Amino acid sequence: MSTLHGMSYELQSLEDQVQNKREWKYEMRREAQEILPGLFVGPFQPSWKLEVLQSLGITHILCIAETREQHILKPKFPEHFVYLIQDIRDADDQNLIRIFPQTYNFIDGALAAGGRVLVHCGDGISRSPAIVTAYVMLKTGLTHEDAFTFVQARRFCVAPRTEFVHQLEAYRPIIMASQAVAADKNAQAGQRVRRRGRDDDDDEEGDVSMSGGGGNGMQMDADMAQRVPSAPVWTGPQA
Repeated sequence: MSTLHGMSYELQSLEDQVQNKREWKYEMRREAQEILPGLFVGPFQPSWKLEVLQSLGITHILCIAETREQHILKPKFPEHFVYLIQDIRDADDQNLIRIFPQTYNFIDGALAAGGRVLVHCGDGISRSPAIVTAYVMLKTGLTHEDAFTFVQARRFCVAPRTEFVHQLEAYRPIIMASQAVAADKNAQAGQRVRRRGRDDDDDEEGDVSMSGGGGNGMQMDADMAQRVPSAPVWTGPQA
């Protein structure tokens, strides 16, 4: 469903929560822009300027660079920031989907710990915006079109390769399938916990000595349920 302005309600809701758009100017292409609170995307230039990184409060840097770029895009300040380097060329034969889980975990772990992340490639136009778009998709549940629209509204110059866009489109059913499996595992774990609880109640009525074993089993199932990841949901900026 869409609003009167042609924007989906899901995208409109996220836009209402994250009001950080700025009027775009051409020179901003060499700067980093904040997409979600604490998550920035841009070119390599900010990654070489300690004062800029510190002014943004950056704690983690995700660099998307191919081997021949790594002499330029190497970790510049390893004593100040946590780095993750991903070897990806800006070419149609590159598989971005294989690194989405690792990049998601790096970004999400940093943000969850109160950090701030810069994701960059060479120009901040194709590879790094594709990675950030995948993160927005997974974190908010938006489609690849809406997630890209959200990212581009904050860094107007982004233009991922057509093949990268196709991979983002292909990633959505993967996300949905993974979340469905996780939800099913959660449901099954919950059923086992409830069933074990009923069995423990029966055991207590018949033989008090049996309740200890049942309690251990229930605790094990509860722990397992906690380890199953739930579908991520954007909850808005943290205080």
